[in-house]
Amino acid sequence: MITLFEVLLVISSLLMIVLVLLHKGRGGGLSDMFGGGVSSGLGGSSVAERNLDRITVGIGLVWFACVIGLGLLLKAQ
Repeated sequence: MITLFEVLLVISSLLMIVLVLLHKGRGGGLSDMFGGGVSSGLGGSSVAERNLDRITVGIGLVWFACVIGLGLLLKAQ
């Protein structure tokens, strides 16, 4: 069980790094990479950015659950 949590933690950590680097910073971000650089000020962020935000939050929750689960499992030993 501990090995499963460790593997899941490593995978989610790597995914978090990639997803955070894909987010829009001062430059374009994911939407500019695929030609969606012109977005209206009224609509807020593009669909790609909103989906990227949702995926990042989901992976972050998985990462957090792995950290808590590993902590509890290792404390019980």
